[in-house]
Amino acid sequence: MSAGGAFGGNRGARPVPPEKGVFPLDHLHECDLEKKEYLACLKSTGAQSEKCRMFSKKYLECRMERNLMAKQDMAELGFGNADAVVTSSEKDSKLESPASDSEEKK
Repeated sequence: MSAGGAFGGNRGARPVPPEKGVFPLDHLHECDLEKKEYLACLKSTGAQSEKCRMFSKKYLECRMERNLMAKQDMAELGFGNADAVVTSSEKDSKLESPASDSEEKK
């Protein structure tokens, strides 16, 4: 008696997780917004992916949060501190800081 399935597979065995770089499709469209933002950025920049890194990062973070890919440190995926998404209020405070520092020194 054979323990294999109809096509020689081992019935009852646990499935093997996908190799790195292979991950489940987003059948429920959980990360569609992030994907569309990234693709729109690529289209508007003439496929210059460097200009769309923040959208790429958001998309990968979305996939990891929803277990559509293995959780991994963003630095391992090529995103460093320079790729951090900065909000407009954080930009404003950074712009104001040097001026206030020079005023304090006077």
